[in-house]
Amino acid sequence: MSPLGWLRGWLRGWRLPLRVAARDARRARGRSLLVLVMIALPVAAVAIADTVYSTADVSGTEVLERRLGGAEALVEVQAGGGQAYQKPDPEDGSAYDGEGDARPLTLRAVQRILGGERPGAVLAQGWVRFDTELGLGEADVVETALGDPLAEGLVELLDGRWPDDTTEVLVSPELLDRGPGDELVLDDGSRLSIVGTAQRARYTGQPRAFGLPGTFGLGRDASREYLVGGDPVTWDQVLELNAAGATVLSRAVLADPPADDELPMEVQWGSQLLEASVITVLVLVVVMVLLEVVLLAGPAFAVGARRQARTLALMAAAGGTPAQARRVVLASGVVLGAVAAVLGVLLGLVGALALMPLVQRFSSTRFGPFDVSWSHLVVVAGFGLFSALLAAMVPAWLASRQDVVAVLNGRRGDARASRRSPLVGLVLLGAGVAAAVWGARTGTGDGGEVAIAASALLSVLGMVLLVPVVVVVVARLARGLPLPLRFAARDAARHRSRTVPAVAAVAATVAGVVALGIAITSDEAQNRETYSAALPMEAMSVVDYERGADYGLHESAVTAVAEGLEVQRLRGVDSSGRRSTSVTFRTEEGADVLSGYGGSLGSGVLVADEVPGAIPGLSDDDRAAAQQALDAGGVIAFTDAPLADDRLRVVLRVHGEERRRSAAVLPAATTTVERGYAPVQGVLSTAAAARLEAPVRDVGLFLPGPVSAAQERDVAEVVRGASADAYAYAERGYQAADETAIVQLVLAGLGAVLMLGGTLTATFLALSDARPDLATLSAVGAAPRTRRGVAAAYALVVGLVGAVLGALVGAVPGVAITYPLTAPYGFGDGANAPSHYLDVPWLLVIGVVVGLPVLTSALVGLTARSRLLLVARLD
Repeated sequence: MSPLGWLRGWLRGWRLPLRVAARDARRARGRSLLVLVMIALPVAAVAIADTVYSTADVSGTEVLERRLGGAEALVEVQAGGGQAYQKPDPEDGSAYDGEGDARPLTLRAVQRILGGERPGAVLAQGWVRFDTELGLGEADVVETALGDPLAEGLVELLDGRWPDDTTEVLVSPELLDRGPGDELVLDDGSRLSIVGTAQRARYTGQPRAFGLPGTFGLGRDASREYLVGGDPVTWDQVLELNAAGATVLSRAVLADPPADDELPMEVQWGSQLLEASVITVLVLVVVMVLLEVVLLAGPAFAVGARRQARTLALMAAAGGTPAQARRVVLASGVVLGAVAAVLGVLLGLVGALALMPLVQRFSSTRFGPFDVSWSHLVVVAGFGLFSALLAAMVPAWLASRQDVVAVLNGRRGDARASRRSPLVGLVLLGAGVAAAVWGARTGTGDGGEVAIAASALLSVLGMVLLVPVVVVVVARLARGLPLPLRFAARDAARHRSRTVPAVAAVAATVAGVVALGIAITSDEAQNRETYSAALPMEAMSVVDYERGADYGLHESAVTAVAEGLEVQRLRGVDSSGRRSTSVTFRTEEGADVLSGYGGSLGSGVLVADEVPGAIPGLSDDDRAAAQQALDAGGVIAFTDAPLADDRLRVVLRVHGEERRRSAAVLPAATTTVERGYAPVQGVLSTAAAARLEAPVRDVGLFLPGPVSAAQERDVAEVVRGASADAYAYAERGYQAADETAIVQLVLAGLGAVLMLGGTLTATFLALSDARPDLATLSAVGAAPRTRRGVAAAYALVVGLVGAVLGALVGAVPGVAITYPLTAPYGFGDGANAPSHYLDVPWLLVIGVVVGLPVLTSALVGLTARSRLLLVARLD
């Protein structure tokens, strides 16, 4: 037979199974709906993510008008000349050899390189400070020929008109909210009339102002670009401009980019494929998601195969082969998988369209047009169809091995369970634990993260193969339990073809939630434990880095806007200006006592006769000892390690024009810093500063607080209004990132949905399959509430067994990943830093392992029917 003839025969052999599967799907609408939901939801979620990402990705030719306006190219020049290297889109990758010392290219020079006269305009970007209602604010500014055809599309006019000269500006709504009034008053005294509101066509969410060239007086620090029109700018011309030290965004080059091998070697690294470790982790994630979907949909196909058992037995008795029996069950996967895949893609497109405005609120970059990557969605749909086929594969295999005689006689014809599967499961589980241990010891630099990701997959697969044994053990241990629990446990053990996938799905979900939960909370624990406060909690400092800063002026301004707050002046060693001063604390043998420090105060060494309240972390005993040292004319010093010395050698060096050195051995109180961090080096008493002839001045203000958020904002604006170099800092302690809380909530919500879906699906399928048994219970006198009890008990058995297994398995990669994830950073961690941080989110674990199974059981018990029509028992 020719290959074409064989293919035709093979396809013809699927015609009848597909018709049977379609008929069965129409008859069993409830079961079919469950399968559709289990497969369509993951497909929809991936389709939403892919479509939102494609729409948010505004690189390339999609939004050229926002980047180029009406120009043919945007040329960004680099100071110093040199050689630039770039990809077709410089934002995708560029490099620069800055050894040249030539002057930056002018617009005329750019036009000359591009072959003569062509339209051009300057686009300069920078930032300015402006007066607000309370003080001084900051805004990004753009200078270009607004209204010129070359700039058309770069700035969107919202209200008002375009500026006519350099005394007029447009401002963004965010800047207008800061209360500048009718004029934008810059910190240099310039007054610019506000003639309207506008917004960058590409970016939102920041205070911005727009004017004609020269409006803001941008200096050397400004980013300078040129918009050029005329003929298209070719790749050869781009390379010429690169040689002169400029990068180019060309409309023509983006439309017809050069091949990767034509790019300069300096930027070809960005064209390489993903690293092997990234690809491995992505493949493992895809496999885990696929396994989860298969396990969730598996029970429905198992029940469907059981309902078709008599039909398959008649086929076998009439001469049908096991392959034909498998094909009938697999056809259900084809039919339901195809419908679920198409439905999931459609739901994904609708969901992405609905979520787009919400997602845009979290991004300062405007999204492009609604972009659907059909090639991606075809792959996603294929993923859904493939997962349905995999979910139907095990039930199909079991259906082809059933006892035909037993089924035709009205008994169940399940084949005996394999004894080799649990052994394979133990081997896989052991391999998963070994891979986790190896990955934890190896770390991220040598493939440890890949080993840990692989350990998660191996552990879950091993657990899936061990679930039948666990279910049987639970059934045997249920002998002394009440009837509903005993019935549910034994029924789960009898019908392992539908119980095992459900328990495994719940376990896989919980394993993922526990593993990721441990990783996230442990990483957060490291961030929290390694945080060192610069000031006492809820306190605030004000520092002005301007030479000869007037702290009396700052104190008056702060007092005016923050009534009731105490304001203290801090004095310290003057290390600013031409006279740079350094102070070193050493043991009498000459060893430095502190390796590094930093904080929010204006000097690394304070001068005071009382222990400054601005120094955090001192115990009562430390403060008492420190005060004794200051009273004795000595010093307070922070140290990396505990010292027994009560005297230190203090060395002062003055650099610059007044170059000198002085030293003295002084009484000292030492305090060991935590994690190698000190807010200051130490404190000199007034007598010690005089003995060393140290230059002393006011170095900051200290507000003991508590300072509210509103007071913090007001103080920050008013001190910036008094001095452009002033800086205010409020100590709020460690603040967890919003993204962390969002990830934890999403993790808990996703785990809850998957657990509830898997448990409820398995429970209602089991109740449907067990109707004859429940009817028999009613016939022999069981109370109507017994069925509710059995339903609740089955949900509890599936959910609790799966959750406990999942928590145990998920803890393996979860604990292992904390080693490379939270390893000490090195500098500043201290000699006694832990090898890693481990924080188990017990609330999340208990909620998922205990709370959700109990909640699911209660929901099933309340919603299950308590009365059934009597039917004949078949087995």
